[in-house]
Formats: sequence, C-alpha cells, structure tokens
Amino acid sequence: MTLNEYQDFTDSVNLYPEDTQHLTLALGLVGEAGEIANKTKKIERDRQPICLEDMKAELGDVLWYVSALSDYYGITLQDVLDYNVSKLKARQAQGTLQGSGDNR
Repeated sequence: MTLNEYQDFTDSVNLYPEDTQHLTLALGLVGEAGEIANKTKKIERDRQPICLEDMKAELGDVLWYVSALSDYYGITLQDVLDYNVSKLKARQAQGTLQGSGDNR
C-alpha cells in the first residue's frame, strides 16, 4: 500500500463529524504521541525492555491521525513526505540539522 492509498483508507474509516474534525484530529494526534511518551517514560523508569508490538500499535495510531489530519487540510501524505525530505536535506547541506527554529 502506498502512502496515498493509506490516506484514502484512513479517510474511509474516519468517523469524526466534519464540524469537529480539525480539533478532534489535532487533539487525537497529541494524545497518541503522549501515549508513546508515557510508554517511553515507563520503560526508562522501570528499566523494562521496549515492547515493539506496543510501540508499533502506538506509532500506527499516530500515523492514522497524521494521515487523517493531512487529508482534512487537503495535503497528501506523499506531499508531506516530499516536503519533509526536502527540508531535512537542505538543513543537512547547510549544517543546520541541530539547533532550533523552523527557519534554519
């Protein structure tokens, strides 16, 4: 399955009402990223091994929300990927991969 096929699939299972999608999807994305952070905290705190199945599930949830939110904005996942690769290559070429700020 390609990124754009996945995006079409996520659209077919997105049951959030149109009038609340923007907020619901954005908060869902943050919530799922928070679940990854919480699992990571517990791995470090309890000195337990990483459960790859748990991480795969949580990363999948993050991906679903990224896909659905991208679709809401009318941006394809392929466009997101292409933009991100271009941005990172430019930062790499400029020696600005480390640091902070969007305009480096």
